Amino acid sequence: MNRRLTLADCFDPAGERFGIPTYPWRMAPDGYATRRQLRVRGLRPGGQCVAGQVLRPRRRREPLTAYLYRVDLARPVRPMSEGMWRAHHAMMRARRTCPDCRRDAGYVIPPSLGACVPCAFPDTAHTPNPRFPEHDRL
Repeated sequence: MNRRLTLADCFDPAGERFGIPTYPWRMAPDGYATRRQLRVRGLRPGGQCVAGQVLRPRRRREPLTAYLYRVDLARPVRPMSEGMWRAHHAMMRARRTCPDCRRDAGYVIPPSLGACVPCAFPDTAHTPNPRFPEHDRL
């Protein structure tokens, strides 16, 4: 039977138990950040190895793990080129275009439907809603 991981078990700054320095959730020392925290600062790991981890124990499952990187070794995020922006806009346009009516839906088409809402549910497209009669006049 596995013993549940406690907050005290997560504190291993020497890295003896897990192989890398480990800290409890929200207790990482200054100078370390996760990928998301680096991104908020406009940085990226830049090829460096994982410098540590933070663990958050949970009751019935394995702990949540977030890897830490050194902020002083992080590099600035590379800006997107014009070609990358064009490709991004084309990809998003394709995700918004309904394959049935070929119109831009104005939102990303859900994969579960496979088409825009009016094409997926043609019977209910103009059914009046008795709870909101003012919307029928629009």
